[in-house]
Amino acid sequence: MNENSEKMLRVAIQTKGRLNEQSVELLNEAGVSIDENKRKFLTRATDFPLEVLYLRDDDIPQTVAMGVADLGIVGLNEVEEKGYKVDVVQKLGFGNCRISLAVPKDVEYMSPDYFNGKRIATSYPRILERYFAEQGVTAEIHEIAGSVEIAPAAGISDAIFDIVSSGGTLVSNGLKEVEKVFFSEAVLIANPSLSEEKRAMLEVLQFRFEAVIDSRGMKYLLMNLPAEKVEEAIRIVPAMRSPTVLPLAQEGWCSLHSVVREKELWDKVEQLKKIGAEGILVLSLDKIIR
Repeated sequence: MNENSEKMLRVAIQTKGRLNEQSVELLNEAGVSIDENKRKFLTRATDFPLEVLYLRDDDIPQTVAMGVADLGIVGLNEVEEKGYKVDVVQKLGFGNCRISLAVPKDVEYMSPDYFNGKRIATSYPRILERYFAEQGVTAEIHEIAGSVEIAPAAGISDAIFDIVSSGGTLVSNGLKEVEKVFFSEAVLIANPSLSEEKRAMLEVLQFRFEAVIDSRGMKYLLMNLPAEKVEEAIRIVPAMRSPTVLPLAQEGWCSLHSVVREKELWDKVEQLKKIGAEGILVLSLDKIIR
């Protein structure tokens, strides 16, 4: 390995699709600029010692395990299915999905015992074998690629084990989800044998990712309220450690600054209004540095 390669991280990401878009977005928000309009098979970032290798998602775990790439951004489902020796160093909070067992909608399903002696079509035989072993189920597992959901209608299998997001694809193919087996999201994986220099660069990257991830779904609140209501307001919006409270020029009033989750925003605002908060400003958060 040459000296220049030791001074730069290489991360493998998916070539195209939603996971590619979200991976590039995360990198860009973390100050690692990747120009997708000028991308090649291997693209170098302009402002961080990192280059991006574009691959099929199911090739990423092996590429990282071999050391061809130092890092990878890939679904946890691919990591578990391939079984290569890599370190899962960070969950990234996007690409959420599950892998489930599904059967024809007119089947009367009671328990996993149903699958004894049945044929199951899947692209994830390793994960399914482990699940059936835990459940004491003996079934025929047929590994297929492509449109797994059409297998029962085509007479290839009695059921399927496949990725589910909204469930719409199952319904359109006359199937119903009966067992949610494995929950996945995008993760950052690393080669276990990274040099000390590269581990230091990885720690910087993880720190930046964490700041971006922590800020997602959060809002910054500023409001004016009577000084005697501060303690009550702090109970409503306690912030990460404690809200910032500043006195106003008008005697008996103060300004309170806090952070809340977006999904809790309107409930919190209504509670604050009831105790006399005024002039409430809601701002987007770019980064949270802990």
